[in-house]
Amino acid sequence: MPRDSSVSVSPTKIKNQANKGRVWLIGGLQTGIWVGSFIALNQAWYKGYEKVDFHFFNDWPEWQQMDKAGHAWTAYQISRLSTDMWRWTGIKNKNAIILGSVSSIAYLSIIEIQDGFSDKWGFSTGDMIMNLAGAGLFLSQEFGWKEQKLMIKFSYYPFSYDPSVQQRANDLFGTGAEKILKDYNAQTYWLSANIRSFFPDSKIPRWLNLSFGYGARTMLGGTENVWTNEDGTLTDRSDIPRYRKFLLSADIDLTRIPVKKKWLKTIFSMVNAVKIPAPAIEFNTQGKVVVYGMYF
Repeated sequence: MPRDSSVSVSPTKIKNQANKGRVWLIGGLQTGIWVGSFIALNQAWYKGYEKVDFHFFNDWPEWQQMDKAGHAWTAYQISRLSTDMWRWTGIKNKNAIILGSVSSIAYLSIIEIQDGFSDKWGFSTGDMIMNLAGAGLFLSQEFGWKEQKLMIKFSYYPFSYDPSVQQRANDLFGTGAEKILKDYNAQTYWLSANIRSFFPDSKIPRWLNLSFGYGARTMLGGTENVWTNEDGTLTDRSDIPRYRKFLLSADIDLTRIPVKKKWLKTIFSMVNAVKIPAPAIEFNTQGKVVVYGMYF
């Protein structure tokens, strides 16, 4: 079955003729990105925490599993973008898919191993399961459907905290760009399904998707809104209820928009990791239904 979506480089055009220069370039580029990101993560996450013997840590109950959704998204997107890079080198399409997916798992596994030696964290089996799930979703669709009918996407919108807990939020999630990675209250993860790919004979636009979102709100701790301050005093904000939210929204698969410029295809492919803002309806565990004119 021919691929319905547009990617930065079409495997049919390169005819599996590997370009050694490009192979070395992509290999070196990915290595550089991995090393650079490890250095950045060391500064953002591990600096200031003692190194200990390797150990496991069960963090599945924490943060309403928002961090686990983040692992699936990260693994999926690294697999997708890495595969596109390897396709550009001209290697066989099957090898590009395998390399892209395996490099994603290898990269994230190294991070988990680093967690295993950190006093603050530990090796999380739950994280690894979600890493494998994200990469597996990409790989299975490439080999099964020859296209990505289902994509994991991400959206972020700054969360407004009550002034009485703003300092707690700053301590947990930071105050700058790092909040995009750390503030689980501001994140939403989406499973975005391309409608036309499931109904190929319909007249539905090829780029139109239906997205199912998941988020959680008002979390001021891993499992409860109770914490101990640096001076040893206990703060109990159980009066602020933690809740989950489930959303339904429209989306756009940018890779299915027909464009001729290769540079524009590349940009569309990269931006496609993020869900396009659109109207949405929310169902949450507080028993409320919320309609958004535009959800970011």
